[in-house]
Amino acid sequence: MTIYENAAKYLNQIKDELMAMQAWSAIPIEAHRLIDMGAFGTKTMAFTEWLQFVLIPRVQHIIETKGDFPAQSNIAAFAWREFDGLPNAQHLCTILTAFDDLFNQP
Repeated sequence: MTIYENAAKYLNQIKDELMAMQAWSAIPIEAHRLIDMGAFGTKTMAFTEWLQFVLIPRVQHIIETKGDFPAQSNIAAFAWREFDGLPNAQHLCTILTAFDDLFNQP
């Protein structure tokens, strides 16, 4: 499986898990919340919104254009801190850890 296929697989899992957590929105995010949003969207949105409205579209664009992925990814570290103590988010954190591992190979 190529890195693009693996990334697409994880994006689908992230989406499915956000839906299972009832954290997926059918309503698009307001455009102004995507400006100066800070790391992981912390200035303007919830982390789950950042996953849906920033991470997933960015990675889908890279996949579609066969672009370059970042040299490394640390989304899971933020997710584990963000969701600390929320048992229904552990599976999402595990998926994000596997996603990060795609890019954090030595």
